[in-house]
Amino acid sequence: MKTSALQKERATYQPKLPKALQGAVKVQEGKPTESVDNQDEIKQLFPNTYGMPLIEFVPGDQVQSQKLNVGVILSGGQAPGGHNVISGLFDALKKLNPENHLYGFLMGPGGLVDHDYIEITDTFLDEYRNTGGFDMIGSGRTKLEKEAQFEKGLEILRELNIKALVIIGGDDSNTNACVLAEYYAAKKYGIQVIGCPKTIDGDLKNDQIETSFGFDTATKTYSELIGNIERDCNSARKYWHFVKLMGRSASHIALECALQTQPNICLISEEIEEKDQTLNEIVENIASVVAHRSKEGNNFGVVLIPEGLVEFVPAIGRLISELNDLMAAHGADYRDLDKDTQREYIIAHLSEANRSTFETLPEDVARQLSLDRDPHGNVQVSLIETEKLLSHMVAAKLDQWKKDGKFDGTFSALHHFFGYEGRCAAPSNFDADYCYALGTSAVQLIANGKTGYMAIVKNTTSSTDEWKAGGVPITMMMNMERRNGEMKPVIRKALVDLNGKPFKTLAKHREEWAKNTCYIYPGPIQYWGPSSVCDQTTRTLALEQE
Repeated sequence: MKTSALQKERATYQPKLPKALQGAVKVQEGKPTESVDNQDEIKQLFPNTYGMPLIEFVPGDQVQSQKLNVGVILSGGQAPGGHNVISGLFDALKKLNPENHLYGFLMGPGGLVDHDYIEITDTFLDEYRNTGGFDMIGSGRTKLEKEAQFEKGLEILRELNIKALVIIGGDDSNTNACVLAEYYAAKKYGIQVIGCPKTIDGDLKNDQIETSFGFDTATKTYSELIGNIERDCNSARKYWHFVKLMGRSASHIALECALQTQPNICLISEEIEEKDQTLNEIVENIASVVAHRSKEGNNFGVVLIPEGLVEFVPAIGRLISELNDLMAAHGADYRDLDKDTQREYIIAHLSEANRSTFETLPEDVARQLSLDRDPHGNVQVSLIETEKLLSHMVAAKLDQWKKDGKFDGTFSALHHFFGYEGRCAAPSNFDADYCYALGTSAVQLIANGKTGYMAIVKNTTSSTDEWKAGGVPITMMMNMERRNGEMKPVIRKALVDLNGKPFKTLAKHREEWAKNTCYIYPGPIQYWGPSSVCDQTTRTLALEQE
């Protein structure tokens, strides 16, 4: 395989580890834990893995030399740093005992069920160290939730003498890891299951998980692109750029990119939901900024839009909730109908209020809301061109204002969707180190007999030496939520905290950014150079840890 000059140099980078993981390790246990909500239900569903203590690793006296084989799965969407989690796993395993083996299951959880795997060796691994993507073993979105899947997976785990399975994924993937850990524990199969927090969306975090890996790299990549657009925008001075950013369930990416680039407008879904704003109110607010800037001679600007915005507009959110239940109950009847009949079917089965909302939506948006859900039961919001929807509605509003004599400027819109551009970027120094430490922590959890835990690394705004590594019971992060028409145990997603410093910083400055041109151009990720440039954390993390 041919590699770029950058990749060749980057391959020589040795990720840094916290002091506690640099030598012998011992476990320091905290108090028993409980789930974030629905404690009785979660305890009943997970009797063997509920209530376990928090774990922190501290320097020990003696290096263990255990013989064990471990399997690893990359699950869900790609995130920068996944290869370094596997590198950390591999190196820590070999440090425990050179005879230990690491097996990668191919194309996600489906590889476990289908017995599709490779052994990860030194030679194989070397070309993937410090690289982006999940192409080392591939990823997939197969849900592990059925007993037949667990038993089929057990067959290959037994055949390869695998003691533990590490699932690297987001909230849904780690929910599956928790279910699998409980099943194997209940059956006394002796198979440990450990999770690692992955998602560029930034919504897998809590008091114990400061950030999910990939968020740092992805947001810096998007911010570079937004900064480039802002400079172009300020050069041509004739376009409004509507930029949709990945983040289905939360607005963390949009918020972080706004803090890095200072656009004219950044919509925050959680705020829109709290204020019970309508789609028309959102459009009016954007149009007002466009009109104000136009009066100043600035017929240009940048708008950042979270991918999942439509789900947070309360009226549309209520519609989606009813559609989810309708499709869960009657999906088989609905799917065989033609397009027009499907629309009639939905209208006939919706409540009056939601029917009205459905009928007022542009036909293509309404159609997208009624398409098949993803494997987790979610609307596939990436298919909804929210950026075009908003710009077209803003254009219509401005045309009306022009007729009314309220607007005499010009408005030309361009559209972008940034998502896939950042998911496989070469990890930043932060993500390279963070992921390597997560992989090392996962091995230590396994070596100390733990299951149903997620590997964690905290204190990440300090120097790497001072980071704290350990594990958190996955059940601690769970609650009950409605999925595909049923109440199910899932890890609670972390939404943007409207009382937190990151959002308050945006709120404090956004009027100034809207009226004036205050753009910041972050530039590309830097791997070599001053620490102030190469090792900076996200603005979100820095503000949260102040």
